[in-house]
Amino acid sequence: MSLPRLTSTVPLGRSGLHVSRIGLGTMTFGEQVGREDAHGILDHALERGVDFIDTAEMYAVPARAETCGATETIIGEWFASRPGVRQRVVLATKCAGPSRGMPWLHSGSADLTPQQIVAACDGSLKRLQTDVIDLYQIHWPNRNAAIFGGIYLDPAKDRVSTTIQVQLEALAGLVRAGKVRAIGLSNESPWGLMEFLRIAEQHGLPRVASVQNPYALVNRAVDNGLDEALHHGGVSLLAYSPLGFGTLTGKYDRHGFDEKQPELGRLSRFASMRQQRWAREDTLAAAREYNALAREHGLTPTRMALAFCYRNWRVASTLIGVTSLAQLDENLAAWDTPLSPELLAAIDAIRWRRRDPAQ
Repeated sequence: MSLPRLTSTVPLGRSGLHVSRIGLGTMTFGEQVGREDAHGILDHALERGVDFIDTAEMYAVPARAETCGATETIIGEWFASRPGVRQRVVLATKCAGPSRGMPWLHSGSADLTPQQIVAACDGSLKRLQTDVIDLYQIHWPNRNAAIFGGIYLDPAKDRVSTTIQVQLEALAGLVRAGKVRAIGLSNESPWGLMEFLRIAEQHGLPRVASVQNPYALVNRAVDNGLDEALHHGGVSLLAYSPLGFGTLTGKYDRHGFDEKQPELGRLSRFASMRQQRWAREDTLAAAREYNALAREHGLTPTRMALAFCYRNWRVASTLIGVTSLAQLDENLAAWDTPLSPELLAAIDAIRWRRRDPAQ
């Protein structure tokens, strides 16, 4: 049976690039998904109209020295084995920020220097077997910031580091060299985004096209001010983890993150990932409420959670991560799912009680 193609695209900020409204996140490639299966998922995604692929130099996840760069290598092999495919794809990758306990990245540097940005880009280009990266993103801020589950800024942790202007100058060099078409940020704050935009305008440097941040029913921190900065700044939101690392699929509702059932997903399979915000007790409790609400309205939890992101005015493209063709088709099938005003109000009522437990 022929499945419908996704035909909707959206401008990526003011970059001139256009991307599919659903993008394929690839952090599972090289850990949970082997090379051949990954290539099959990439083939099927492109056939279904998903022409936006996002990766990162540090993938696969969970991060390990042994798999660092594996995802980009798998994608590069896909490009090499399928002539003409690279020209059909908008390719995004990321340069890791300062070390977060990963000494195999940038020699464990606590700073992100211009030299490291250039070297990281060159490494990604080689692994991806391409001459140009369409969207090159800084994976996390090169400064003291409340990220990856932190909710409070601690000024005592401020340090001297490569400035935003110098980071932008390094990225500008990559654009001039033809290695990068557009630039973006990830895991960024409203202040960080506006500072990047201000300095770019002041000094004639490349303008940020997008911010890739988590956006899911259990983490709507974007709604707390970043959405205003994105809207007025003409910058696109790329929403990652729309299913809250699987908590919003319902698969953890009954037994939680049972390490004796690794087949459930990453939060059961990998102990290191159970230390993250997605595995908090409050996150799972909120997810269970959202999942029950979906069922009450005749929807699967997955379909409601994805539809919430797909149709949200804040979101340009939603990045979905899958481990099988069946998951990919299930996620794409949610595209045409309408959410009634009554259901959206019920979703907001849960958020009012639960707030953003996976922030």
